[in-house]
Amino acid sequence: MQTLRRRSLKIIRKAALLILAVSAAFWVRQTQGSLLFEIYNWLSLPFQPSPVQQEVLVNARIEELEIQLQELEKQNNTLKQLFNYTKTKKTKGIVAPVVGRSADYWWQKVTLGRGSKDGIQKDFIVMGTGGIVGRITSVTPHTSQVLLVSDSTSKVGAGIIRSRQMGFMKGQGNDTVVLEFFNDLPDVKVGDFVSTSAYSQLFPAGLAIGKVESINLNNTPAPQAKVKLSAPLNTLEWVTVYQNKQSETEK
Repeated sequence: MQTLRRRSLKIIRKAALLILAVSAAFWVRQTQGSLLFEIYNWLSLPFQPSPVQQEVLVNARIEELEIQLQELEKQNNTLKQLFNYTKTKKTKGIVAPVVGRSADYWWQKVTLGRGSKDGIQKDFIVMGTGGIVGRITSVTPHTSQVLLVSDSTSKVGAGIIRSRQMGFMKGQGNDTVVLEFFNDLPDVKVGDFVSTSAYSQLFPAGLAIGKVESINLNNTPAPQAKVKLSAPLNTLEWVTVYQNKQSETEK
């Protein structure tokens, strides 16, 4: 009988301790928990940004998102223009992004993110929104090198569309090229449009080049005109690559 009483007292004591522990935990959660949270905030306050700093960070993030949005809108518009330009061409082209361009050779060459696995070959012509860009000079499976028409070594047969005056176009390392005429007294005016001619050995005839900005009939050894390129080579991001039937015929 006495043994049974002792066991009952032990069970009662354990139950009382358990109730006391649960009650204490509940009390800490309701009272002391908030106090501990305040202590944590006070200790970590020196490491938290001030309201002014928080505003700066928020504004910086908003500006970053606005820039990203504008960039996406600009790329979308560029691709739309290129797509509309590509649709007007009778032959199917390969749209390619410009993935490499050196500041030292800005007006000489660019690298495209498409190569032989996409069907691009050496001597293919490269066009942009507005007109001629250049031609493919080397190809890897996934990239292509483009010699721009603005390069000083680039020479293209060209002519005045209005008067059919012919000559050779040479790059100047900027967004203008020089058209040197065959005729000593060419029929040319400021504002005349220029395109590739049948004299070009590397490009087919009829590709848009640009518009005459100035004329120097006294230049030696031949009269020449400065032509502003119609394709914006300075801000080139996407191009379309076409098979060059002219070079295929010569081969």
